[in-house]
Parts: sequence; structure tokens; C-alpha cells
Amino acid sequence: MIKSINNMAYETSKERGRETFDQKVMAVMAKVPRHEFVPPEEHPNAYDNRPLSIGYGQTISQPYIVALMTDMLELKPTDVVLEIGTGSGYQAAILSELGKKIYTVEIIENLSLKTQKRLTILGYNNIEFKIGEGYYGWEEHAPFDSIIVTAAARHIPPPLVQQLKPGGRMVIPVGEHFLVQYLMLTEKDEQGEIQIRQILPVTFVSLTGVGA
Repeated sequence: MIKSINNMAYETSKERGRETFDQKVMAVMAKVPRHEFVPPEEHPNAYDNRPLSIGYGQTISQPYIVALMTDMLELKPTDVVLEIGTGSGYQAAILSELGKKIYTVEIIENLSLKTQKRLTILGYNNIEFKIGEGYYGWEEHAPFDSIIVTAAARHIPPPLVQQLKPGGRMVIPVGEHFLVQYLMLTEKDEQGEIQIRQILPVTFVSLTGVGA
């Protein structure tokens, strides 16, 4: 899996501006046991570099995409991160190894409850969970150093931009389901000005909820 990620990082270096991912990110990708975050029938495929079904119409992202989005956040050990779309908890586990505190929101109640139990058993104790609509973020704990969205929105949600701390970064796939989606990097400078950069075409399940 790690070799595949490194190969794809090199192949997409022109779009990203770098040939490799941060070694701290890659060390965590090698450490976190992906098989713990997929159903038993998917265990033989857990370390393939591709998305897998986790039920509820959702997927666990391709490892390369997890590494890419994590790398784009440029996390520091003191960072507080908001994740929209808890899913299986794999991305949250990766983030928890790199940041100080992770707040994660999932709209599917049964999936969130199952994932909360999984991450607790695995010993990830710096993650806080919310069942609700991710489009509106988690205002009580804002502002966030970084925000990561693991489902495609039709546009960049204004509440998430507002909850991003000056100097912060947000990574989000934008586009319609079954149409072209792009991974976008949103940066807020110290004066609160926003810059948005298109990185790569991607394929994600759609962000759900009234706002999305």
C-alpha cells in the first residue's frame, strides 16, 4: 500500500508541486491498521490502493487520497481539526495521530455510533463525535486550524469557510455526483482573505443534508 501511495504521489507531482508526501504523514499511513476500518469480508482487500464499501452506501477512501488530503492540510501537533464525514473512522484515526484534537461529524447515526465504538476500542482518545449535518460544521468548537471534507459538495460551504481559522487550510472535493469533481484547497490568510486552488479530479460520494 505504501509503495502504491508513493508511486501515485510521484505521478501527480506536477499537479501538487511536490514529488513526495510529508514523511510524518507516510509514517502514520503505515501505522494505522486499515483492515480495522473495513467489514470482515473486505479484510483481504484492506491494503489495496482503492476505495472499499463500508455499508450504508458509503466507502472508505483510497489510501492515496487519504494521504493526499492529509498531506495538503500540513498539520502541526497543536492543530485542532474538523472532519466532515466520519465514515469508517479511518481518516479520523490518521488525523488523530498528527493533530491535537479532532472533531468529526457524520450524518448517518448508525454509522457514527459504530465508528465511535471502533475508535474507542482502538484507543483513539482525542476524537470527539457529532451526529448531524456536516454542511454547517461544528460552530461550538470553531475556529479550526484545518478542515477536511470527505464527501463531495456542490459548492464550498460558507459555514465551513467561516469556521476556518486565519492561516488555516480546508481540503474539500467539489462537484456533482456522477459528474466531474475536483479536490480543492481553500486557504485563509491572516487577514481573512480566501484563496482557492483546484488540485486533482476525484470521485467521492455526495455530501448529504439540506444545506448540501
